[in-house]
Parts: sequence; structure tokens; C-alpha cells
Amino acid sequence: MSAWRGAEVEPGDGKPDPAEWRPVDLPGRPAVFAGAERVAYRTTVPDPGAAMAVLRLDGLYSGGTVRLDGEHVATAESVLDPVRVPFEPAGETELLVTCDAPDDRFGGIHDTDRVPSGDATPGIWWDAGVTPHPETFVLDVDVEPRITGGDGADETAVEGTIETRVTVHSRDGVDDRLTLTTRPAGEGRGRGVMDRAAVEAGPGETTTVETSVALRDPSLWYPRGVGPQNRYEVRAKLGDDARSVTTGLARMRYDGDGAGEGGRFTVNGQPVPVRGVTLQDGAVEDVERAVAVNANLVRGHAHALPPAVCEACDAAGVLVWQDLPLTGPGGFDVDRGRALAAALGERYGGHPSLAVVTVHDDPTDGFAGRLGSGALDRLRFRWRVWRADYDRGPAEAVAATVPDGVATLPVVGEPGSDPDAAALYPGWDYGRVDALDRVSERYDLGSAVGEFGAGSLAVADPAEPAGFDRAKHDAVVDGDGVDASQAYQADLVGTVAERLRADGARVVVANALRDTGDAGMGVYDRDGGRKRAADALASAFEPVRAVLLDPSVGEHDAVVVNDTPRNRTVTLTWEAGSSEGETDLAVGAAGRATAAVTVPAGTEVVSLRAETGDLTSSVTYDL
Repeated sequence: MSAWRGAEVEPGDGKPDPAEWRPVDLPGRPAVFAGAERVAYRTTVPDPGAAMAVLRLDGLYSGGTVRLDGEHVATAESVLDPVRVPFEPAGETELLVTCDAPDDRFGGIHDTDRVPSGDATPGIWWDAGVTPHPETFVLDVDVEPRITGGDGADETAVEGTIETRVTVHSRDGVDDRLTLTTRPAGEGRGRGVMDRAAVEAGPGETTTVETSVALRDPSLWYPRGVGPQNRYEVRAKLGDDARSVTTGLARMRYDGDGAGEGGRFTVNGQPVPVRGVTLQDGAVEDVERAVAVNANLVRGHAHALPPAVCEACDAAGVLVWQDLPLTGPGGFDVDRGRALAAALGERYGGHPSLAVVTVHDDPTDGFAGRLGSGALDRLRFRWRVWRADYDRGPAEAVAATVPDGVATLPVVGEPGSDPDAAALYPGWDYGRVDALDRVSERYDLGSAVGEFGAGSLAVADPAEPAGFDRAKHDAVVDGDGVDASQAYQADLVGTVAERLRADGARVVVANALRDTGDAGMGVYDRDGGRKRAADALASAFEPVRAVLLDPSVGEHDAVVVNDTPRNRTVTLTWEAGSSEGETDLAVGAAGRATAAVTVPAGTEVVSLRAETGDLTSSVTYDL
């Protein structure tokens, strides 16, 4: 494609014709048009020198229209809708794309002040290109992997099926046979499967061929630390043209909430304690950063993750928790929500890493202003929770449309919203860190925490504070400057993460991985530089980790958490002033065990060390 030009235009159904065009870089989010309701983008496509070509656009926020040589050829209803337009080249072609700001409740986090306005510009965010093809070609391959057989925790007798839809376009008409090959991807082992299907289409027609590929004794996909990331390549070939897609088979389940075995998350029958981070504006590089802090899940926080991020998660063994782009108080159109849930299922359903879908994020706003830790503030807390008013029905209705094989946590919210996964911010929204126990127990928020954390500065004087509440920060941080700010965040994030795990929460997600501005909730800054909280979270998220529940003088329980999929013998060693000890604990797979630790008077530092074969972790508490 030639260079792109853009212009802010008035909303309307006609072809935009602005007086002035400005050079822009696409795919991307031209900040020069920040705050615009509609932006038009224009370029020319050179003749690719082929019989046919396909225009491929992806990530039109928050929907838009596409014209080739003035003719309206496609409409994207949301950022989730890819555009695929076959056309017959006839010299240079003019491409005109208009993208719209959201006009309903489904703008997600990009329609809030948690993301800089320049990062929410209507545009072609993910991909834009033209590919040459012969007269008849494979336009697209869509897959829907399914696991059948096995029940509950018994996944030993499973079978796999990959439902495949191959879209073919023909300039002159076609009556031929399509070859479909399914085989293990990369270095995966196993047998391939080949099938053939008839393809018929008239001149200029697009047709879809649907087949079902059965895989006996399939190689399943598992998250990192649990099992291998087995995947399959599905390749459709018609004549000299072919197109491939990579997928995998995994069954995700979440068995509800409550004590005992309630709230357990499983992948292919294996219990998987979740240690996650939210992505406020996801990028491929964030997957590596998530792994670096020992996370096994990323949550697309009220926005659609780019498909490339999901592909990176498939390869890295990182689970994906995908929200619909819906956040904040207020009602919404259920039919529109169902349509977006269906689009989300189609867009991400082929990724084995897709584990959880949420419909409504932060549906109440009871803690816009911070509460302290005194008796009066506790009464105010209870009043705010009592007055919270939220109807879960619409979110549950939308969640019911999510495809089988993917877990749903319809609502993520603060106390009072009756959430499926809690948003807990002790030490930030209210009180100190020790408010965690009181809030969790009193309001029965269960074993899934969808977000927690605190903000910090990345620079001393932030010019772009999107996603950062300076008033809350200044109320809790004792001292000035970046060091004091990041020290407080690191202490809070590490403490809350380890306490949630030790207390038995099976889903623990920190908010957030990376800032969107010059300060924020991220444990990395907006450019990917590590804050002090990144090290604290990585330590708290060690798969095998010892936690001292009450770092103070006296006899207290040390809890050893084992997130790995097998039983382990863990050697726990501790030092506390004049007291020290060592004991071996049998800790079940995805389980916990406790040992008593005595902390004598006058102790200043307590250290714990957990060792088991290939895994070692240490933690130090300053009293």
C-alpha cells in the first residue's frame, strides 16, 4: 500500500470528502485525531500483478466502513470484526476507510480516562494489507476445536474434533475438490489427518465448505507448568493456493464458588490455580512480561486483545481471560452484548488459550473516593456496599451465549456488586493491607479475585496521568518521589498476592501489568520498564511459595502453596532472630500445607525458604 492520509470527518452515511488530508501511520492510532468521533483514512493500492487480490483489515475501532474506488464493500460492526474483501485488480485502486468512536456502552476501557485519549483514536489498530491470489483461492480458514468424552475430572477418554469452515472465492467459477490437512504443529508428535471436500461456486461467488475433522487420542493443550502446549495446523489447499491456521484442543471449566472444592478452575481436568495480570492495552511483548512475573494468565481488561497477543499466549502456554469491551456503571443493550459475545467466540474460539470470558467489568463505583481505616470509615464502607445497586441478569444473559468449553465469570466488581470475581483494593481504595481479611470474609467474595493492586509513579512529574488516581496515591504513600511511590506499590502488591494465595483463592489477578500513562497501576511502566512491584509480584507468584500469615512476634502459621500439578515434598526452612527450624511438608497438587513458626521478641527479620527438587523460593519479612 502507498502512504496513508487521514482526516477528521463528520458522522454520516455518505462518502467522506474532507478539505485536507494529513499523513498518518497505519496500522496504528494517530494521536493527532484524539477525541474525534469519526476519522477517514485514505491510501492507494498498487496493482499486485495477480488475477485476484484480497484486502485484509483488522481492528477497526470501534467499527467502520470500507470503500474501494468509491464503492462501499464492507462494514465492521466492532473492533472484533475482521474485513476480508476479494477484488479484481484493474490498475491502481483507491481505498477509503472510516472508523468511528463508540456510540454505545461497548467502547470498553478505551472509552474511559484509564487510557490516554491518543491511544483511543478511531483507526485501523491491528493490521492492514493486500494479498495477491489466483482466479480461485482460499479466502479464509476458520476453526472451532472441540473436546468430547471425559466427564468432570476424568479426561482420560477424550476425543477431539476440529470443526472447519473454509471460505473460497472464485472469479470464473469453480467445480473442484479441496484438500484439508490437519497435523501436529511444530515439533508436536502424532498422526495427521487428510480429507477432501467438493467445492462449487459460480463466477464471482464466495462459498463456504464445512468439514468436521475427528482426532482420536488427541494431543491436548495445557498452560505452562501443567503440560505441553500441543497444537495442530489446519491447512486448506485448492489448486496452487493454500491457507493455514493453527489451533489446539483444551477444555476449560470453572466449577462455581464457595468453600472446599468450590471455585476450582480446571484445564482438561487438571486443577490450575490462576496467577494472572490484567492488560489495560495489550501488546505481544506483554506476554513475555507476564511470564517474567510468573503469571500463567493475562486478562484483556475491558477491551479486545489483538489476535497476535492470543497467538503468543498459545505458544507460551499463557491462559487468556477475555472481557467484552464493557466497563463502568450503567445498563446496556443485551442484544448488542450477545452479538459481541458471538463475535468474540468466533474471533478467539480457535485459540486453545482462551479460558474465561467476562461480560461486565466494574459495574458499580462505590469507591471513587478513598476511605481510611478508622471506625467511621468502616461504617462508610458498609454503607457504600449496602447502597450498591446492580442487576446481574443482563450480564448472565449475555454470558449464556459464550461457547461451551470456555468458562464464564460474567461480572467482575467491587463488594456490593455480587461479583463472580472480586475487585479488591485494600490499601488503595480503602484502609490498609490488613483490610483484605475483613472485606473478603464479611462480604463472602469467594475464591476468584479478578483485580487488585495499587498505583505508582513512573516519573517524578507525570504529564500523562491516564489510569492514575493521584489523590488516592498521595493519601497512602509516605514520602515524595518515585522511590517512595514504587516502594509502597511493591509492598502492597506482593503482600496482597501472597495472602490471597495462602488464604485459598484459586484465581488471583493483579491489576495491572503495564501502565498506560506516566503513572498507573502497572508493575511495568508504559514502555515496558520494570517497576519495583514487578519483582515483588514475581516473588509472590512463585509456583511453590511459603507465606507467613502474620509477620509479628509470637507463634504463627507459615503456609506453603503448591500450584504445580503434582504432589510434592517441600522442605520449609525459616530463621527468625534466635529461632530457626526446618521441616518437610507433604503438599498436594494445587494444594497447601502449614507449619508453625515461632518469632521471638526483638526479632527484626523473618526469612522463609521453600525447596522442592527443581523449585526454590525465598521471602523476607521486615518486622
